[in-house]
Amino acid sequence: MPKIEDFLTSEEEAEIVEAIRIAECNTSGEIRVHIEQKCDIDVYEHALEVFHYLKMDNTAQRNGVLIYVAIDNRTFVIFGDQGINNIVGSDFWNSTRDKISNQFKAGNFKEGIIDGITEAGKALSKHFPWHHDDIDELDNSISKG
Repeated sequence: MPKIEDFLTSEEEAEIVEAIRIAECNTSGEIRVHIEQKCDIDVYEHALEVFHYLKMDNTAQRNGVLIYVAIDNRTFVIFGDQGINNIVGSDFWNSTRDKISNQFKAGNFKEGIIDGITEAGKALSKHFPWHHDDIDELDNSISKG
């Protein structure tokens, strides 16, 4: 697998950040992407740690979504905060997962992340629509570990 610095080009990262900005135009939800080279512990548990480290659980409506990618493990996790999970069913993130997975299987990592962001944004907008007084609570940049 590629090294973390080669996983996405700077242009691809800029496209992902723009996709986050666009997705958040229709929702008060917050979307972040975090990429790591590998995860040596349970990937879900580690994604939860990253979620807290990025302070994604500090949003007013508890409606943050993390797309966590571990390159060497060839895996990803979509983690939604309590505000989302209290409203939606257990299969809520399946369509987002499937969009990412289909692109990743084809080696289209940027496209997979963007498809996931777009799908998550659509899903969030149904339950957490954007309001005139909403503010962008979290940084839209890609974090790396």
